[in-house]
Amino acid sequence: MQETNPHETLRGVFAAALTPMDGDLNVDNKAFAAHCRRLLEAGCHGLGIFGTTGEANSLSAKERAAALEALVEAGIPGERLLPGTGSCALTEAVWLTRNALEAGAAGVLVLPPFYYKGVGDEGLYRFFAELVERVGDGRLRLYLYHFPQMTGGVGIGVPLVGRLVESYPEVVRGIKDSEGSWPRIERLCRELPGFGVFAGTERFLLDTLRAGGAGCISATANVTVRLARRVYDLHAAGEAGEAAAAQRRLTGLRDALEAYPAIPALKSLMRSLTDGEGWRNLRPPLTKLSGESEKRLLEEARSLRLAEYAP
Repeated sequence: MQETNPHETLRGVFAAALTPMDGDLNVDNKAFAAHCRRLLEAGCHGLGIFGTTGEANSLSAKERAAALEALVEAGIPGERLLPGTGSCALTEAVWLTRNALEAGAAGVLVLPPFYYKGVGDEGLYRFFAELVERVGDGRLRLYLYHFPQMTGGVGIGVPLVGRLVESYPEVVRGIKDSEGSWPRIERLCRELPGFGVFAGTERFLLDTLRAGGAGCISATANVTVRLARRVYDLHAAGEAGEAAAAQRRLTGLRDALEAYPAIPALKSLMRSLTDGEGWRNLRPPLTKLSGESEKRLLEEARSLRLAEYAP
């Protein structure tokens, strides 16, 4: 399995890992480590933890830091982890980022501060610049996280990405682009060659690789990892036809899963695949699927042979 190098731009298939919760809705560290281990063994090049799928914004900074420490102590290599360290509070983002570096993380994934609207590129540039300067650590590899649907329209425009790369070329190494716009991803790959562009969905995995991008960081890779890795490996081997066929299958799985609320659905699938009842637990405001929706999801998963591709 390919190892990541913290001094290089990351590449490959990353799962935006789910965070298991115990009955008191605290992070279940043992189950979390087991899930991360399964994902890596199934073919993930790395793991995006404490992102949208990981319920990061339902966790305090101290909870995220403690869970990261527990993962590393459980034997999950820090260099395979890309923790989310974004926060609307600059000082909290700095603290989380320093904590991630001390844990040996390969990089950090950072949302823009999203509470205040209409701040413009200058305000967002100042936030990221202050973060880099205050962390002040040569190990820092920062990956921007663009997801305007979840940040109230506050996004990281392509010109701003270019400005940050120009200012901090050794630090700002890539982006997870979850807007869902292929023309935008293609533009990033074209205008910033060598920059680590990750699609936020495996639907665009092969297209992103063909355009010179890095790969994908995807929620549904929690259950499609084996097929996503096959697409990556076939492309790397120059097997264009087989890669395209595998991508069509992968896109079909993604399309089917997108019909359900992402995190509740993925946790239901993980419960079914592992018999782990703790996967039913979500922190409010997230809620479980209704019984009828869960039944329909599990029936569809069986018909799609999802278990063949899951960790």
